[in-house]
Amino acid sequence: MIFSNLITKIHHINFRKRFRVDKYYLIYDKIKFNSVRFQMKRLFKKDSLNLHSNNRKMSNIRITKQFSFETGHALYGYDGKCKNVHGHSYKLSVTVIGTPISDAQNVKFGMVIDFTDLKKIVKEEIVDQFDHATVFNKNTPHVELAHELESRGHHVILVDYQPTSENMVVDFSNRIKNRLPKNISLFSLKLQETETSFAEWFASDNL
Repeated sequence: MIFSNLITKIHHINFRKRFRVDKYYLIYDKIKFNSVRFQMKRLFKKDSLNLHSNNRKMSNIRITKQFSFETGHALYGYDGKCKNVHGHSYKLSVTVIGTPISDAQNVKFGMVIDFTDLKKIVKEEIVDQFDHATVFNKNTPHVELAHELESRGHHVILVDYQPTSENMVVDFSNRIKNRLPKNISLFSLKLQETETSFAEWFASDNL
Protein backbone atom coordinates (compact mmCIF):
# COMPACT_ATOMS: atom_id res chain seq x y z
CA MET A 1 0.00 0.00 0.00
CA ILE A 2 1.08 3.58 -0.55
CA PHE A 3 0.38 5.76 2.43
CA SER A 4 2.37 8.87 1.58
CA ASN A 5 -0.43 10.40 -0.48
CA LEU A 6 -3.21 9.53 1.92
CA ILE A 7 -4.79 12.70 3.33
CA THR A 8 -7.74 12.94 5.60
CA LYS A 9 -9.22 16.19 6.81
CA ILE A 10 -9.76 16.56 10.52
CA HIS A 11 -10.66 19.46 12.81
CA HIS A 12 -8.49 20.94 15.57
CA ILE A 13 -7.05 17.62 16.90
CA ASN A 14 -3.41 16.95 17.71
CA PHE A 15 -2.09 13.45 18.54
CA ARG A 16 0.29 10.73 17.31
CA LYS A 17 -0.20 6.94 17.12
CA ARG A 18 1.82 3.93 16.00
CA PHE A 19 0.34 0.74 14.50
CA ARG A 20 2.06 -2.55 13.69
CA VAL A 21 1.51 -3.48 10.03
CA ASP A 22 3.27 -6.67 9.01
CA LYS A 23 7.01 -5.87 9.17
CA TYR A 24 6.51 -2.14 9.52
CA TYR A 25 5.23 0.48 11.90
CA LEU A 26 2.56 2.70 10.46
CA ILE A 27 2.94 6.12 12.10
CA TYR A 28 0.48 8.90 11.62
CA ASP A 29 0.15 12.39 12.97
CA LYS A 30 -3.18 14.11 13.11
CA ILE A 31 -2.28 17.74 12.53
CA LYS A 32 -4.38 20.75 13.31
CA PHE A 33 -6.95 21.64 10.64
CA ASN A 34 -5.93 19.81 7.57
CA SER A 35 -4.25 16.42 7.30
CA VAL A 36 -3.20 13.02 8.49
CA ARG A 37 0.44 12.31 7.73
CA PHE A 38 1.49 8.69 7.32
CA GLN A 39 4.96 7.22 7.46
CA MET A 40 6.20 3.66 7.00
CA LYS A 41 9.18 2.59 9.10
CA ARG A 42 10.75 -0.83 8.79
CA LEU A 43 10.75 -2.77 12.04
CA PHE A 44 13.72 -5.04 11.46
CA LYS A 45 16.84 -4.93 9.39
CA LYS A 46 16.90 -8.72 9.28
CA ASP A 47 14.10 -10.86 8.03
CA SER A 48 11.52 -11.06 10.79
CA LEU A 49 11.07 -14.82 10.35
CA ASN A 50 14.74 -15.51 10.97
CA LEU A 51 14.92 -13.09 13.89
CA HIS A 52 11.91 -14.73 15.50
CA SER A 53 13.31 -18.21 15.00
CA ASN A 54 16.74 -17.38 16.37
CA ASN A 55 15.44 -15.65 19.49
CA ARG A 56 12.84 -18.23 20.41
CA LYS A 57 13.84 -21.09 22.65
CA MET A 58 13.19 -24.25 20.66
CA SER A 59 10.95 -26.86 22.27
CA ASN A 60 11.34 -30.61 22.26
CA ILE A 61 8.61 -32.08 20.06
CA ARG A 62 7.45 -35.69 19.76
CA ILE A 63 6.26 -36.93 16.40
CA THR A 64 4.68 -40.31 15.68
CA LYS A 65 4.29 -42.41 12.55
CA GLN A 66 2.22 -45.57 12.36
CA PHE A 67 2.92 -48.74 10.39
CA SER A 68 1.21 -52.07 9.82
CA PHE A 69 2.42 -55.50 8.74
CA GLU A 70 1.32 -59.13 8.76
CA THR A 71 3.52 -61.57 10.65
CA GLY A 72 3.24 -65.16 11.85
CA HIS A 73 4.92 -66.72 14.88
CA ALA A 74 4.72 -69.58 17.36
CA LEU A 75 5.52 -69.60 21.07
CA TYR A 76 7.29 -72.83 21.92
CA GLY A 77 6.35 -74.22 25.35
CA TYR A 78 3.42 -71.86 25.81
CA ASP A 79 0.38 -73.32 27.59
CA GLY A 80 -2.22 -71.94 25.21
CA LYS A 81 -3.22 -71.77 21.55
CA CYS A 82 -0.33 -69.49 20.66
CA LYS A 83 2.04 -72.46 20.81
CA ASN A 84 0.71 -73.20 17.34
CA VAL A 85 1.85 -71.29 14.27
CA HIS A 86 -0.51 -68.35 13.78
CA GLY A 87 -0.38 -64.73 12.65
CA HIS A 88 -1.31 -61.18 13.56
CA SER A 89 -2.02 -57.92 11.80
CA TYR A 90 0.50 -55.88 13.76
CA LYS A 91 0.29 -52.11 14.13
CA LEU A 92 3.44 -50.30 15.15
CA SER A 93 3.50 -46.68 16.38
CA VAL A 94 6.95 -45.10 16.39
CA THR A 95 7.47 -41.89 18.38
CA VAL A 96 10.70 -39.90 18.22
CA ILE A 97 11.65 -36.67 20.00
CA GLY A 98 13.84 -33.73 19.06
CA THR A 99 13.84 -30.00 18.33
CA PRO A 100 12.56 -28.65 15.00
CA ILE A 101 15.31 -27.53 12.61
CA SER A 102 15.74 -23.76 13.04
CA ASP A 103 17.87 -23.05 9.98
CA ALA A 104 15.58 -21.35 7.46
CA GLN A 105 17.94 -22.34 4.64
CA ASN A 106 17.53 -26.05 5.43
CA VAL A 107 14.97 -27.81 3.23
CA LYS A 108 13.70 -29.57 6.38
CA PHE A 109 13.17 -26.23 8.17
CA GLY A 110 10.63 -26.56 11.00
CA MET A 111 10.74 -30.37 11.10
CA VAL A 112 12.03 -32.64 13.86
CA ILE A 113 12.57 -35.31 11.20
CA ASP A 114 10.96 -35.67 7.82
CA PHE A 115 8.19 -38.27 8.07
CA THR A 116 9.53 -39.71 4.81
CA ASP A 117 12.95 -40.27 6.40
CA LEU A 118 11.41 -41.92 9.46
CA LYS A 119 9.29 -44.12 7.22
CA LYS A 120 12.37 -45.24 5.29
CA ILE A 121 14.15 -46.28 8.50
CA VAL A 122 11.22 -48.26 9.92
CA LYS A 123 10.35 -49.91 6.62
CA GLU A 124 13.91 -51.08 6.02
CA GLU A 125 14.54 -52.26 9.58
CA ILE A 126 11.16 -53.77 10.44
CA VAL A 127 8.24 -53.68 7.99
CA ASP A 128 10.05 -55.00 4.92
CA GLN A 129 11.71 -57.73 6.97
CA PHE A 130 8.81 -58.90 9.13
CA ASP A 131 5.87 -58.43 6.77
CA HIS A 132 4.52 -61.83 5.68
CA ALA A 133 7.29 -63.64 7.54
CA THR A 134 7.05 -66.28 10.25
CA VAL A 135 9.17 -65.75 13.35
CA PHE A 136 10.60 -68.58 15.45
CA ASN A 137 12.87 -68.78 18.48
CA LYS A 138 16.05 -70.38 17.13
CA ASN A 139 16.89 -71.80 20.56
CA THR A 140 13.92 -74.21 20.52
CA PRO A 141 12.90 -77.29 18.48
CA HIS A 142 10.90 -74.88 16.32
CA VAL A 143 14.12 -74.33 14.42
CA GLU A 144 13.47 -77.63 12.63
CA LEU A 145 10.09 -76.40 11.47
CA ALA A 146 11.69 -73.12 10.43
CA HIS A 147 14.24 -74.90 8.23
CA GLU A 148 11.51 -77.03 6.67
CA LEU A 149 9.48 -73.95 5.80
CA GLU A 150 12.55 -72.20 4.40
CA SER A 151 13.26 -75.20 2.17
CA ARG A 152 9.78 -74.81 0.74
CA GLY A 153 10.29 -71.16 -0.09
CA HIS A 154 8.68 -69.56 2.95
CA HIS A 155 9.99 -66.35 4.48
CA VAL A 156 11.28 -67.26 7.96
CA ILE A 157 13.00 -65.15 10.61
CA LEU A 158 14.96 -66.84 13.39
CA VAL A 159 15.49 -64.76 16.52
CA ASP A 160 17.25 -65.46 19.82
CA TYR A 161 14.18 -64.72 21.94
CA GLN A 162 10.62 -65.93 22.42
CA PRO A 163 8.75 -63.93 19.73
CA THR A 164 6.14 -62.33 21.99
CA SER A 165 5.03 -58.75 21.42
CA GLU A 166 7.04 -57.76 24.50
CA ASN A 167 10.31 -59.13 23.12
CA MET A 168 9.63 -58.01 19.58
CA VAL A 169 9.12 -54.40 20.63
CA VAL A 170 12.49 -54.46 22.44
CA ASP A 171 14.14 -55.83 19.29
CA PHE A 172 12.45 -53.14 17.20
CA SER A 173 13.62 -50.38 19.54
CA ASN A 174 17.25 -51.40 19.08
CA ARG A 175 16.91 -51.61 15.32
CA ILE A 176 15.39 -48.14 15.07
CA LYS A 177 17.70 -46.42 17.57
CA ASN A 178 20.74 -47.51 15.58
CA ARG A 179 19.42 -45.76 12.46
CA LEU A 180 18.19 -42.43 13.86
CA PRO A 181 20.20 -39.21 13.33
CA LYS A 182 22.26 -38.23 16.39
CA ASN A 183 20.00 -35.27 17.21
CA ILE A 184 16.86 -37.45 17.25
CA SER A 185 15.95 -39.89 20.04
CA LEU A 186 13.50 -42.76 20.08
CA PHE A 187 10.86 -41.82 22.64
CA SER A 188 8.50 -44.81 22.54
CA LEU A 189 7.12 -47.73 20.55
CA LYS A 190 3.70 -49.30 20.67
CA LEU A 191 3.26 -52.71 19.08
CA GLN A 192 -0.38 -53.68 18.79
CA GLU A 193 -1.02 -57.39 18.34
CA THR A 194 -4.82 -57.25 18.34
CA GLU A 195 -7.41 -54.51 18.78
CA THR A 196 -7.24 -54.93 22.54
CA SER A 197 -3.68 -56.14 23.19
CA PHE A 198 -0.39 -54.31 22.78
CA ALA A 199 3.09 -53.90 24.23
CA GLU A 200 4.81 -50.55 24.78
CA TRP A 201 8.47 -49.55 25.07
CA PHE A 202 9.53 -46.20 26.55
CA ALA A 203 13.06 -44.85 26.58
CA SER A 204 12.44 -43.35 30.02
CA ASP A 205 11.82 -46.87 31.39
CA ASN A 206 15.12 -48.14 30.03
CA LEU A 207 17.74 -45.62 31.14
